[in-house]
Amino acid sequence: MEHAVSRRHLLFGRTTPIRPPWSVAEEAFLAACNRCQDCLPACPQTILIERRGYPEVDFSRGECTFCADCVSACPKKSLAFMDQHTPPWSLQVEVGAGCLANRGIYCQGCGDACPTRAITFANQPGIPKPQLTAQRCTGCGACVSVCPVHAVKIGFQEGTRHAA
Repeated sequence: MEHAVSRRHLLFGRTTPIRPPWSVAEEAFLAACNRCQDCLPACPQTILIERRGYPEVDFSRGECTFCADCVSACPKKSLAFMDQHTPPWSLQVEVGAGCLANRGIYCQGCGDACPTRAITFANQPGIPKPQLTAQRCTGCGACVSVCPVHAVKIGFQEGTRHAA
């Protein structure tokens, strides 16, 4: 089954939507998902939305806590939680040039929101700039909704297009 690329995803540099955590690879997901939407109300963070009949993550609504409630609600197992060592997805955060701190305006909202301290601000003269430690980033998206200028983006790690 071919999945059409939306203009919105093209504008934001994504060709594959971000599916719920522990989703199988996109082609397998589209084949397995019966569009029942049972995962949407199961998400206590309400970050899952329906788009084109399928569930997608909308980090502008908040963060993923990796509770796996969406996985439990999926009757077709298009979401496949293996164990606590299986990464939920291959997502990575990026702080863009529009970041207030990068423009000389004090802001540390993304760092304050990050539960793993993947985004930190070095103690330096002047306005501290965000520093990302990629190995700490879980792709939870906590940093996305708190950015007042939408400079924090989240997407697939280079070379991946779906869950790990």
